[in-house]
Amino acid sequence: MAFDLDNLRVFLAAIDHGSFSAAGRVLGRVPSAVSMAIANLEAELGMVLFDRGGREPRPTAAAQALLPQARLLVEQLQRLNNHALSLTRGLETSLTIAILPELLAAAAWSEALATLGVEYPLLEIEVLSAPQSDALAMVQSGRAQLALVFERYGMDAREVFQEVAEERLVAVVAPTHPMLGRADAQAIRDADLLGERQIVVAGRDSVQVDKRIAISRLQWRTDDPVAALSLVKAGLGWAWLPSGFVRDPLELGELVEIPAANFTNVLRFFVDVIWTTDRPLGVAAARFVELLNPKHAPLPEAS
Repeated sequence: MAFDLDNLRVFLAAIDHGSFSAAGRVLGRVPSAVSMAIANLEAELGMVLFDRGGREPRPTAAAQALLPQARLLVEQLQRLNNHALSLTRGLETSLTIAILPELLAAAAWSEALATLGVEYPLLEIEVLSAPQSDALAMVQSGRAQLALVFERYGMDAREVFQEVAEERLVAVVAPTHPMLGRADAQAIRDADLLGERQIVVAGRDSVQVDKRIAISRLQWRTDDPVAALSLVKAGLGWAWLPSGFVRDPLELGELVEIPAANFTNVLRFFVDVIWTTDRPLGVAAARFVELLNPKHAPLPEAS
C-alpha cells in the first residue's frame, strides 16, 4: 500500500508549505528525509507528484487530484484517534436523550447537540420523543441517559435534575365550543371547567397525570400534543397546551384562550434535564447538561 499516515502527512506538508525544506521544519525532519519520502511514494505509485524543475518543487496535476482525498483521510484518522482518546477518558459509546414532544420545537436542545456533534463527531446520538412519564421511565430503566421534561411534584430519590428553561402552558378551547356560548362565557371559573371534557397529554402506560393540569372530571388522553391540539381544534374539549403549539392557531382564530374569572389561563413550568444516581453522567451527557444551562432563558416558542 503506497499511502500510509506518515507519508500522507509528508505529502500534505510539502504541498501546504511550498517546499521540502519548509515541510521538514514543520515535521521536525531534515529536507533530505522529506525528499526521500516523497520519492519513495512516487515510486510506489508509479507517478510524479512534484515537478522539481524550478527553484522549489511544485505539485503536479496528479498530486492536485489526490489532494482532497488525502486531506479527508488525515482528518478521519485524526477524528478516530481523538475519539479513541475520549473513550479512555469516559466518553460514552452512545448518548440517548428522551424529550417531551412539547419541547421538540425548542432550539436549546438541538443547539446543544450541534455543539456535541462538533466536539465529538464520532459519538452516536439518539433522540427519542416520549410523554413525560415514559421519558422518566426510560431514564430509570437505562434506555436513555437523560430526559428533558417538565418539573414534577415530588422527586424520586434516584433522580438528579438541573433546571434549564421555562415553558408556558395556555388554557385553550375552540371558539365554537358550547362553553363559550353561555351567558357567563366571559367569566369562566375553575369550577366550570370541572364539568367540561379536558384533553390531557399523558404517557401511554401511566395511570397518573399531573394534578396541576388534569382537573376535569371527564378526560380524554393522548400521548401526543399534536393529537391533543387537533382534538381541541375540533371542539371536543379544552386543554393546557404549550404556547408554541397554540400560537398560530390562536392567531388564525382556530383556538381562543379560555377567558378566566378566578384562575390564570397561563401556567409556567420549569423545564428540567433529568438523570439518575444509578448511572453517573458520561462525558457527553455532562457536556450536554452544561450546554443547556446558560442560566436559563425561556425556551423559544415554535416558529
